[in-house]
Amino acid sequence: EVQLQASGGGSVHTGGTLRLSCAASGFTFDDYAVGWVRQAPGKEREGVACISSGNGNTYYTDSMKGRFTIAKDDAKNTFYLQMNSLRPEDTAVYYCAARRLLCGLQAVGGRPQVGIDYDYRGQGTLVTVSS
Repeated sequence: EVQLQASGGGSVHTGGTLRLSCAASGFTFDDYAVGWVRQAPGKEREGVACISSGNGNTYYTDSMKGRFTIAKDDAKNTFYLQMNSLRPEDTAVYYCAARRLLCGLQAVGGRPQVGIDYDYRGQGTLVTVSS
């Protein structure tokens, strides 16, 4: 059974930091790209960051570049999202997810952004950023 267990959400003020973790099991971790998707109240789901299997290439949606960092520990079957300089618009439920091999990208406004299509998705963890 595939499990993706996210943790680390919480409430911070603008400019604060949080580190999300996702513990994965039930699939061959090394063969999967892993990433994060978020959904804010009343808004559509949005890709946040992704790290591919193999070469470990990382991808970020534009609004997260320079503030968020995705990393993984293959030995622990765990991946992380370090979030710095948080803004109120980052408030959302963050879901960890996995898909075979490579990260999916989607064109938004003519620019490649992290996609939202994954094979597996875990339960979310709530991040609240107040001004």
